[in-house]
Amino acid sequence: MRRCAGILFVLAATQPVAAHSVAPPSSGQAVVPPAAPGETLFRNVRVFDGKSDHLSAPTSVLVRGNVIAAIGGAVNAAPDAAVVEGGGRTLMPGLIDAHWHAMFVRPTPEQMMMGDYGFNVLQAGAEATATLMRGFTTVRDVGGPSFGLKQAVDAAVVPGPRIWPSGALITITSGHGDFRPLSELPRDGSKPLSRMEQLGATMVANSPDQVRERVREQLMQGASQIKLTGGGGVASPHSPIDVSTFTPEELRAAVDAAANWGTYVMVHAYTSPAIRRAIDAGVKVIEHGQLMDDATAKYMADKGVWLSAQPIVEEFFGGMFPPGSEQAQKAQEVMAGTDRLYGMAKKYNLKVAFGTDVLFSAAMARMQGRMLASLSKWYGPAEILRQATSTNAELLTLSGKRSPYKGRLGVVDEGALADLILVDGDPIANINLVADPERNFLVIMKDGKVYKNSLGRP
Repeated sequence: MRRCAGILFVLAATQPVAAHSVAPPSSGQAVVPPAAPGETLFRNVRVFDGKSDHLSAPTSVLVRGNVIAAIGGAVNAAPDAAVVEGGGRTLMPGLIDAHWHAMFVRPTPEQMMMGDYGFNVLQAGAEATATLMRGFTTVRDVGGPSFGLKQAVDAAVVPGPRIWPSGALITITSGHGDFRPLSELPRDGSKPLSRMEQLGATMVANSPDQVRERVREQLMQGASQIKLTGGGGVASPHSPIDVSTFTPEELRAAVDAAANWGTYVMVHAYTSPAIRRAIDAGVKVIEHGQLMDDATAKYMADKGVWLSAQPIVEEFFGGMFPPGSEQAQKAQEVMAGTDRLYGMAKKYNLKVAFGTDVLFSAAMARMQGRMLASLSKWYGPAEILRQATSTNAELLTLSGKRSPYKGRLGVVDEGALADLILVDGDPIANINLVADPERNFLVIMKDGKVYKNSLGRP
């Protein structure tokens, strides 16, 4: 299937893509927009710039093409500029989810592993549009065959967020992400790749050379960063949560291969031994971390390693697995560690990125904004908004020249890319506004194009 995708890529690269304007079925619904207008003026808005603790005084923001061209009370727009009358509402950067699985949100595990791949891709396209309409204009995809989806979004085939793809998450035999049935063991060179490997969702590697090869394959396909599972996981059937997986030599092979391409490795890890092993190998970002101890949190801070954390709590993740199952027991252990994790992150001033880690549930995906707002248990509103805008944008810069989009994200600054949300209210005064984007996000712009406008056409 990946060979077919490669053929499609070559064809798409040699044929022009026509831009078509599609009339929206009703106000506020997403469409594939035409080319961005020459200028769009947001007038009489209060700006959350992605960095401050407060909103600006009423001002205007001028977008020219896909870039914020000017900010100020006396901004002059072209006579034919589209005008959005803000009415004193809040203009803020588009949201960023740093732990997203674009291909794995809507299918069930059974559909993902055994169902029709075309159907799964169409579901992912629909979810990409829904993600954008929740105000998440960028996602860091941390494992899954999202290269084709990214291509479709970038070519305006389907509306969706910017995607920083990792490609297949790389694991070991029995590790988190190894979904093979026991009937496929033992594995040797005479056996074909598993279904998940054929789809490019996960890759099993059991030596430094195999790890190096798998990393290079993802980079060849366009990965902007690399994902390894350095410890046990909740959803995988053969992966105890306390285990450490890759050897130090295997981890270093991945780090070196990624560094040769100017990018980095992130590692899924919950426990202190798995986290420390990854850090010592040169890994720059730890995903999850709910079961680490205080000393390891300090070690992360001393080494300048990022924590990509998610509010894995009962409200969102309870009931995902059958009661009494091994997966349910592992989930309870992780959820019990979330409060302590955020406490340690604040204690040691860790560099914390926001993500959600939604899997196998369109209903859970619709709570993406609620997950962000739920951080109010640990952070103030401005801190929460910064985490999902400028802080996450800083994390994305770790990809260096492998970043698929050039320009600054996560801020409302002159010269930054025009990913913007007009909020009906003040989210610093009421962070719960982000929990209901359908009602409260009146205008959603990505790359200078308006995908939602509940105020009517400008």
